[in-house]
Amino acid sequence: MNKYQVCVFFSVDEEFMGLVPKHRVIINELIISGVIDSYAISAEQGRGWITMNGASKSDIRKHLGRSPLFKYFELEIDQLMVYDSQMYRFPKMVLN
Repeated sequence: MNKYQVCVFFSVDEEFMGLVPKHRVIINELIISGVIDSYAISAEQGRGWITMNGASKSDIRKHLGRSPLFKYFELEIDQLMVYDSQMYRFPKMVLN
């Protein structure tokens, strides 16, 4: 399994906003199943970043293609060589 960083570019209109709840259902399913590691959308721009696990770029497109918002997306998909975050570290010890 490979790890990918997906940059999503989109523009928002009324139809887009109406599809967001259905989109969130798909994103939540992909997070729970381990396909998506992280999901972030900019508050200022029509842009987002998704870190995903998959066999290939076409596999990543297939997963995102389930979203009703997919027709709005312009994607840049890059396979990652290194991915590190606090999520992969031991929890910080808190002494009470």
